[in-house]
Amino acid sequence: MYVLVINAGSSSVKYQLFDMDKKDVLAKGNCERIGIDGRVIHKVPGKPDFISDTPLPDHSHAIKSIVDVLTNKEHGVINSMNEINAIGHRIVHGGPYFTESTLVTPDVIKILDEKCRDLAPLHTGPHLMGIGGCLEYMPNTPQVLVFDTAFHKTMPKHAYLYPVPREYYDKYKIRKYGFHGTSHKYVSERANGALEKLGKNPDETRIVTCHLGNGSSIAAVKGGKSIDTSMGFTPLDGLIMGSRTGALDPAIVTYIIDNEGFTPKQMYEFMNKNCGLLAVSGISSDMREIEDAIAAGNENAKLAFDVLCYDIKKFIGSYAAAMGGLDAVVFTAGIGENNPDLRESVIDGLQFLNISINKEKNKNAKKYKDPVVDISSENSIGKVYVIPTDEELVIASDTENIVKGLK
Repeated sequence: MYVLVINAGSSSVKYQLFDMDKKDVLAKGNCERIGIDGRVIHKVPGKPDFISDTPLPDHSHAIKSIVDVLTNKEHGVINSMNEINAIGHRIVHGGPYFTESTLVTPDVIKILDEKCRDLAPLHTGPHLMGIGGCLEYMPNTPQVLVFDTAFHKTMPKHAYLYPVPREYYDKYKIRKYGFHGTSHKYVSERANGALEKLGKNPDETRIVTCHLGNGSSIAAVKGGKSIDTSMGFTPLDGLIMGSRTGALDPAIVTYIIDNEGFTPKQMYEFMNKNCGLLAVSGISSDMREIEDAIAAGNENAKLAFDVLCYDIKKFIGSYAAAMGGLDAVVFTAGIGENNPDLRESVIDGLQFLNISINKEKNKNAKKYKDPVVDISSENSIGKVYVIPTDEELVIASDTENIVKGLK
């Protein structure tokens, strides 16, 4: 089965085409700068990248460009879109309405548009445009929505309820939802498999998964199920992130609004785009640029790095307490997979949880080709893993299973 995975953002549409029988990626790419000028970046294993400046006034044109490049005689990998058996969409927020992956129908689109748009206004609109583009150019191909929030549906009420009047939960669905669910699911399942080989009962494991990138979240996964996570009602909560505040005293919000004259919408944009590592470092939201500045002796860059490591360390400790112990910590995503200095700084001081790392293994983790890289020290009772995430494969797998169930 060939499955096309679509991840539509506000100004981009990322895609991957999977051969699910072989679990191979046939092609992947990104239609970026939508609504600005437009560029298509298309990658096929074993071939030079194809980059084309293509006008992309909207998401419909982006989907058309994906169709064109996948079927292109020179750069494509299929003869026609009829070879694609299903399309899977990454959807950030399903609210309380979608707690598992679901087939696209008119009713599903209506609920997503009318009830989920306000929960994730920066994401749901682009998702709907991506779905609409696929319906326009591939109307007979079944489509499946895979939700970032779905993995966290197992959180107990005491973990997801906020201390606001119950009427606001009932009226506005205000509660913790959690995000990056496909990533936390993928890496926790692989960590669980590694622990099972060591004699651990997979129904009793206690794992903290750290998805660390420009957007970051941490999850407590007990017996394979999410019981808590750092992001909340929106992806703004939790850790300090590239340009997002993470958690902060709510009174700061009203204080800045009063003193700066921001509207609520302007404040929301400010907290999402002008804060976080960018604000503390004064340099960048990109950890690679922050590390370069640290190497050059920039104290604010080092402070931003320390704030992030401290945040991660606190969540690991609190989630170990929530689960009654700790069997493994997993690092994944752009920063988690590629930054040995951060991993070492986070784990340093957590020896009381019976975890520690082998510095040499940690430093060289990227050189190992194993899907689960164990960087624990020999005397570490709990394990520390580096596991490259594959959210697209989770989306493709869910899509395959649902479409096969239609037959």
